[in-house]
Amino acid sequence: MTVDSPRTIVLLRHAKADWPTGPDHERPLADRGRHDAPAAGRRLLDDGIALDLALCSTATRTRETWKLAAHELEQRPKTVYEERLYDASLGQLIALVNETPEEVRSLLLVGHNPGMHGLADALAGSAEGDTRNRMSRTAFPTAAFAVLTFAGSWKSVEPGVGRLVSFWAPHKA
Repeated sequence: MTVDSPRTIVLLRHAKADWPTGPDHERPLADRGRHDAPAAGRRLLDDGIALDLALCSTATRTRETWKLAAHELEQRPKTVYEERLYDASLGQLIALVNETPEEVRSLLLVGHNPGMHGLADALAGSAEGDTRNRMSRTAFPTAAFAVLTFAGSWKSVEPGVGRLVSFWAPHKA
C-alpha cells in the first residue's frame, strides 16, 4: 500500500444511553440504544464497509454500542479501547487519527458528540449529493455514522482533506 492509497474513516456515535445516577462514563445503553446499535452494524455491512481497525472510547455506552454493532459485521476488525476518545476535542481526535498505522486502510472511531459530528464536519472538504445537509439537519443523532474518504497518509489528515461519502442515522436520514 502506498501513502496515496484511498483510505476510509468511519465515525460512529454511540447509541442512545440511559441516564441512571452515577458517573457519565459508566452510563449504559438504553433499550432504544440496544436496538439501534446492531442496526448500525448491519448498515455498515450492507454498505460494504470493511474495517481494518476500530478505536472505541472506554465509556460503557460506546463499548456496548461497538459490541452490538460489530456482532453484525462479516469480520470484526482489530479493536483498541482508547481512553482519549472520551470527551475529546477536535484537535485530540485528529491527533488520534494521525497516529493510525499506515497499513490501515479503513479506520472506525466509536465516540461521542460533539466530537464525532465536529470531526466529520471538519474533515469534509467536499461531500456527495446532499450528504452534508442531511448530517447537519439531523445533528448527528445517537447510533449515526459518517463515512469519509481521502488519499494520503494518516499523518496528513487535517481539516478539509476528506470527502463525506455517506451519512446514516437509524431514525432520521
